[in-house]
Amino acid sequence: MKKILVVCSLLACFSAKAQLNIPEPRQQTATHAGHDMSKDMGGMKMENTTPKPTLDPEVQASITKSLSNYYALKNALIADDGNTANVQAGELVKTISALPMAKLNTQQHTLFMGLSEKIKFDASHINETKDVKHQREHFNDLSNNVFALVKGLNANQNPVYQQYCPMAKAYWLSDNAAVKNPYYGKRMLTCGKVSETLK
Repeated sequence: MKKILVVCSLLACFSAKAQLNIPEPRQQTATHAGHDMSKDMGGMKMENTTPKPTLDPEVQASITKSLSNYYALKNALIADDGNTANVQAGELVKTISALPMAKLNTQQHTLFMGLSEKIKFDASHINETKDVKHQREHFNDLSNNVFALVKGLNANQNPVYQQYCPMAKAYWLSDNAAVKNPYYGKRMLTCGKVSETLK
C-alpha cells in the first residue's frame, strides 16, 4: 500500500511539474529578456543609410591640416598681422605639397591637380611678403580654390562656412558662422555674411 502511495505521489509531482514548465520558445525569442525585438527590426531599416567616406584617411588628414593652416592665415589677416600671415601661408604651401596624391582616385586626382597649383600660387605670393594689403589681394582667389577643393573632395570633418564681403567683393572661409572680415580687419570687422555652408 505504501508503494502505491509513493508511486501516486511521484506521478502527481511529475504531472504538476510538466504543467508548470510548458515551453514557449517563440514568445521568448520575440521578446528576448523583456525587450521588444520588433522595435529592433524596425530600427534595422535605418542602419547604414549614411554613405561611407571614400576619401583615404591620409588624404583626409592632409586636407584637415591644410584647413587649419588656412584658418590661421585668415585669423592673422583679421588681426592685420602680416608676419603671422606670411608664416601660415608658407605652412599651407608645405601641407598641400605633401598631400599623398597616390591615395587619390582618378576623379579626385584630376580635381586636386587643377586646384592645388592655384592654391600654392596664391599662398606662395602671400608667403613672399609681410605687407597685409598685398597679402589680401591674393586671399580671395586662395579662399575660393580652397573651398572648391574641400567641397569637391567632400573633405571637411566639421562645418566650413563660406562668407562674403560685399564691400570687398571677396570671399573667405571660417570654422564658425560668426563674421570676422579678413579684408578690412579692425576697420570693418563684422562686414559680411555667410553665403554657403559645407556640413
